[in-house]
Amino acid sequence: MLELLLCSMLTILPDYLFRRYGQGKRIGREITLYSVWYELRWGISACLILTVSLITLIFYFHPSTKNVTAVFRTVSILPEKGGRVAEVFVSINQKVQAGDPLFQLDSSEQQAALEAAQRRIAEIDAQTTVAKTQLAAADGTIKQAEGAYQQALDELDTKQELMRRNANVVAVREIQRLQVAVDGQKGAVDAAMANKQTLEAQISTLLPAQRASTEAALAQAQVELDKTLVRAGVAGTLQQFTLRPGDVVNPMLRPAGILVPAEAGRVALVAGFGQIETQVLKVGMIAEATCIGKPFTILPMVVTQVQDVVAAGQFRPTDQLIDVQQLGQPGSITVYLEPLYAGELEGVPPGGSCIANAYTNNHDALADKNIGTGRWLFLHVVDTVGLVHAMILRMQAIMLPVQTLVLSGGH
Repeated sequence: MLELLLCSMLTILPDYLFRRYGQGKRIGREITLYSVWYELRWGISACLILTVSLITLIFYFHPSTKNVTAVFRTVSILPEKGGRVAEVFVSINQKVQAGDPLFQLDSSEQQAALEAAQRRIAEIDAQTTVAKTQLAAADGTIKQAEGAYQQALDELDTKQELMRRNANVVAVREIQRLQVAVDGQKGAVDAAMANKQTLEAQISTLLPAQRASTEAALAQAQVELDKTLVRAGVAGTLQQFTLRPGDVVNPMLRPAGILVPAEAGRVALVAGFGQIETQVLKVGMIAEATCIGKPFTILPMVVTQVQDVVAAGQFRPTDQLIDVQQLGQPGSITVYLEPLYAGELEGVPPGGSCIANAYTNNHDALADKNIGTGRWLFLHVVDTVGLVHAMILRMQAIMLPVQTLVLSGGH
């Protein structure tokens, strides 16, 4: 309507002034309800053509959309493992900080595993103490075996010396018995030495390795016990959190509730523009938005990201071929709008609906010294008509509460 009024002032009004003062025709006489088209045909035709051209120019180079939302992501409250709730520390709609405990699952099994690992460590420490005591006893056994070996060896040497001096003094059988006794004592010494080495290996290698494995099991048991206490990952507000002691939660089937992050929906707006405006939408474009949740307010924005794919064309591999006709209507170009100034989105509820305009800026192209006259004039027109779209957005910001509360019966 605004475009039509503007174009009529440039076409119909001059045509009427020419008919009135140039040709002397008057309304109600020569210009009647039935002769308006014939008398003002040039102005009306030019007005329609100019209006269509102006609307096309405005909406192409300064795109607008009502598909704008302050989207936000929620965090599902889930334990890493399923279990029965033993204790709940928070309530619905409560604000929490990152790391605050939310609820505790039954941890009897994990506590038993933790206690078993602790007792195993104590058992290994006791085995180490016993092994050290046995090592001291092994030293005494070695000395005892060495003494018996030395005594048997001395006796054998004595008998062999007597036999060497007089063969009839000592029987051969006696020498053989003493030799066997010496060999036996030598074996006892070797066995005592091997027993000591075994004890030393247990103290230095086996028992420390067993203790390290048990400590790892203890740490794992502690981790599993810690998992039974579910904490908030980010700061936010709890929603749909109706958990009570005795409830069973499962990470695959039954979440405990939803956590809405504190910054959710307060960083950017997500807008869906028509595909025909793909070549116009660029990162860095200035934009404006007005939201239902913050009426009578124009929010200065900037385009920070333009998604290079259309969501409507996506598909997943299945066992059936996809007919393109099944994709339905063409999708939109997803654009991310961030406020030019901090705090602009304060007061806009996350998930709120908005209206947004994006404005083409040809300042750099107009600053080029080699630009032609026709292009210079066209770019000036493009930048100028953006004012019309800005006026329309402000009219929408004024009429939005009236349309929502009165005209649509949304009160």
